[in-house]
Amino acid sequence: MPPPVFRFAPSPNGYLHLGHAFSALLNFDLAQRTDGRFLLRIEDIDTTRCKPEFEAAIYEDLAWLGIAWELPVRRQSEHLAEYRKAIEKLSAQGLLYPSFESRAEIAELVSQREMNARWPHDPDGAPLYPGAAKLLSPHERARLLESGAPYALRLDIALACARAGELTWIEHGEGPDGETGTVAARPQAWGDVILARKETPTSYHLSVVLDDSLQGVTEAVRGQDLFWSSSVHRLLQRLLGLPQPAYRHHRLVLDGAGQKLSKSTEATGLRELRAGGSTPADIRRLVDLP
Repeated sequence: MPPPVFRFAPSPNGYLHLGHAFSALLNFDLAQRTDGRFLLRIEDIDTTRCKPEFEAAIYEDLAWLGIAWELPVRRQSEHLAEYRKAIEKLSAQGLLYPSFESRAEIAELVSQREMNARWPHDPDGAPLYPGAAKLLSPHERARLLESGAPYALRLDIALACARAGELTWIEHGEGPDGETGTVAARPQAWGDVILARKETPTSYHLSVVLDDSLQGVTEAVRGQDLFWSSSVHRLLQRLLGLPQPAYRHHRLVLDGAGQKLSKSTEATGLRELRAGGSTPADIRRLVDLP
């Protein structure tokens, strides 16, 4: 049997905090315990927020924690052609359509719809796409594309779910409400998710399933905040013919107010803690790891 493959995949859009340390250490410890492999992936498709100095800090912080990873590191920005091929495959199945509304226009549409009742929101709390781009005539769609207007490529979730059939995953950890074992995927809860934009041929959902497959990741160990994202990931795996890793969602490290940590929370930043004299052993104690 090949060894299990774990990964830690941060975005270089800020400095790492205790929550990142917990996830990275947990994955590394599990790889060590099972004679597995540990990969580091840099999720840097957001070119406006991702900075070289943050990426350099990731390497520095992880090395300070005593974490070692295989080389080379996969950087998503270097693999856009692979994501583009997946987009083309989904498009050829008739599962994608472009939407042209700006964020402000979408917010206004949601506001209009909520004058009568609360508009549906996804598991992250964002409103589902309220627009009618799916109903545009081929002529109007072609006109907008030829005009150079910005657009997002959305997955027709109803059609995709009908094509994919029933989806589940085996949860080896625990969801936010204690879900474990066989979990029924609910991709419909996300609405017509964005899989790419005009300027970027991918999104988090698309890149994570492709990266895990291309890197041979067998164990997806990540925070409970991504638990229901697994529904979209299982859907994309089925549509693209990709294997599914074993899923294990772990508890989140929360701040004093019980909120999820943010990269702007300096009190829990690894660089600040290290500068204040904390040791790697202190970090393990703070995140309740042996």
